[in-house]
Amino acid sequence: MTTLVLASQSPARLATLRQAGVEPVVVVSGVDESQVVDPPPAELALALAVLKRDAVLGRPEVPDGALVLGCDSVLELDGEALGKPGTPEEATRRWHAMRGRTGVLHTGHAVHDTASGRSVARTASTTVHFAAVTDDEIAAYVATGEPLHVAGAFTVDGLGGAFVTGLEGDYHNVVGVSLPLLRTMLAELGHAWTDLW
Repeated sequence: MTTLVLASQSPARLATLRQAGVEPVVVVSGVDESQVVDPPPAELALALAVLKRDAVLGRPEVPDGALVLGCDSVLELDGEALGKPGTPEEATRRWHAMRGRTGVLHTGHAVHDTASGRSVARTASTTVHFAAVTDDEIAAYVATGEPLHVAGAFTVDGLGGAFVTGLEGDYHNVVGVSLPLLRTMLAELGHAWTDLW
């Protein structure tokens, strides 16, 4: 069995991997996401994923021979990358801009094989259609606190699920980690997905 290290504190990513039969070792990267600002949204997500992965390489908590995975998600709306809003005011502003519209959720995935020293990085993108939610619904959702700490100010697997009318692409990518893409990336590094079970 191969050990996967998840360089993320995201409970949604951890839950997604566990539901898929993978029990990762979590090592939080502690990367300051504000240090990367210039690239377009998809490239930004990938750059942050690589930073998170690389930040945990060589740490004592990373077992020998482990695969290290860094992920980061941003929502693209009108060409702008929307990460975690952080404040109720910003979350409210975003939802007023997003409602009744379509965005693209990009998740960067970066994997390093500590045994071979090889790395691979890819981005998965999923189109997200948002409901035409009311001002009252936005206020109630923001008041829960959920949208403040997630990319794009929404979840599809939590309270925000009722406000997403459809997806084009991988559902798990919107939650935070694309299982089909990760499987392909591991294959590129010579590992079978089922070796993680």
